Amino acid sequence: MEAVILILGLLFFAFVALGVYVGVKAIGAAKRGVDRTITQARRTVEDTTLRAKSYGQPGVSGELAQLRLALRTSMRATQEALQAGVAEDASLSESLGLFQRLSVHGRELDDDLKRLEREPDRATVASMLPGLKQRTERITHSADSLRWAARDRARRFIEDDLDALNAQIDVEAGALRHWTVEPDEPVHRQGDGRDRGQGRETGPGHGQGQNQGQASRPGQEGRRPVDDTAQAITAADPRRQTQYPWQKAARPETTN
Repeated sequence: MEAVILILGLLFFAFVALGVYVGVKAIGAAKRGVDRTITQARRTVEDTTLRAKSYGQPGVSGELAQLRLALRTSMRATQEALQAGVAEDASLSESLGLFQRLSVHGRELDDDLKRLEREPDRATVASMLPGLKQRTERITHSADSLRWAARDRARRFIEDDLDALNAQIDVEAGALRHWTVEPDEPVHRQGDGRDRGQGRETGPGHGQGQNQGQASRPGQEGRRPVDDTAQAITAADPRRQTQYPWQKAARPETTN
């Protein structure tokens, strides 16, 4: 009895521990989902704000907003392209590592631009704009180069696979059409046997002499005479002949 109680107690604690573990995992997954949603919403709000500033505010503030928007757009597009491609092409892992190193410089530049947006000394910020533009162009150029290289590589793989597939399809299509180039079997013309029979039957005693001549030839002993009229085959009407199941027979011409 004590053993049964002990087993039941262990099972109860095991189920409780399992429930706590599942609950913690569920709460963690929900928290990560909420964090992703909040991050996405914050990113959307920031992009909308920067876009509004770049179009609505002239001067230094508008230029800083344009630099931040160009930087964020290029870096985000490159990250999405590399992360989507590395699942199919393992060679992009090195490119993804280089992009992560580039992202460090991108985040530093974005932080600098964000601080300069709150800088009251606009003259100093204006003097720094050429250097900030050059720095932004270098980072975005590197990010764009990685993104387009990954896309060109994926497109090249698709084209090579399509070329190989087209070649295989051409070979298969040629094999399927092989039967169309075979010559048709010759058809015996009507009346050939009759003409040959009539030619041999002209003249009295011609048949006996022919049989005797055939019997007198060496190597012909014991062979039966061949009836040529039995080989005569009546040719089919080509208008009513159907070669393949998908062809329809031509209708006969009506006579008045």
